[in-house]
Amino acid sequence: MELRRGSQHLLATALGAALVESAATWLRSGRLGGNVVVRCDRGHLFTTLWIPAVSVKSLRLIAWRFQYCPVGRHWTLVRPVNEDDLGRRQRQAAQQRHDIWLP
Repeated sequence: MELRRGSQHLLATALGAALVESAATWLRSGRLGGNVVVRCDRGHLFTTLWIPAVSVKSLRLIAWRFQYCPVGRHWTLVRPVNEDDLGRRQRQAAQQRHDIWLP
């Protein structure tokens, strides 16, 4: 089955966007995805499921996501954080606060 030129361009664009997001997530958090510690715009730390190129409970914006912060109970932009840059207490607090679980 042969893809049309437009379909090939769309597929290449989607793959490129997924690679850019994966690279940005890796650079910020040291992880490619999974349960990632994030920080909201107000500074709250929590853990969320971060899957590159997939949005189930957030709106993706390259290296950021717009989603609900369970700590401050508000909608906000969140970005991945490298857990190695956090203190022990911050890391524990973030790991204890997880946003909504998927069924």
